[in-house]
Amino acid sequence: HGPSKTHFPSPPYLIEIFYLGYEHWAIYVGNGYVVHMAPTCEAAGGGVSGFSSVVGNRAIVKKELLSVVAGKHKYRVNNKRDKKYNPLPPNKIVQQAEKMVGKEVPYSVTTNNCEHFVTALRYDIPHSDQVCLSVVGVCFLASSLLGVQGGLTLACAT
Repeated sequence: HGPSKTHFPSPPYLIEIFYLGYEHWAIYVGNGYVVHMAPTCEAAGGGVSGFSSVVGNRAIVKKELLSVVAGKHKYRVNNKRDKKYNPLPPNKIVQQAEKMVGKEVPYSVTTNNCEHFVTALRYDIPHSDQVCLSVVGVCFLASSLLGVQGGLTLACAT
């Protein structure tokens, strides 16, 4: 599991949950709760599981206990973009997150995933390193398979 409560900064902060093959992101809003995007097929149940969370084009914003969302998976506080971007005021982040709860939203693994969602709430700038890393990996694999010579430069926006 993640760090004890005594090691958590004051909310709101980004939580990175390590599932097999990908990371799920949520925003901690206090009292043990996180707000996150979940696949619509899991709207009735708790948490996020496996492959179903990375397919489909709709998601529902849920407020759940971090312990339910993370389950037995490791997690950590990861406000990784705080050095690059100024976080919005804490009360505004929590208010915006709470306002989204229960809403069905568009979902795209490449342009509007759970990491985009939480970074938009915290910094007002959606960003996903997972997408950047996946694109680089796919391009590297493709160039290797095709025997492409020379360099390949990719950059992620923001």
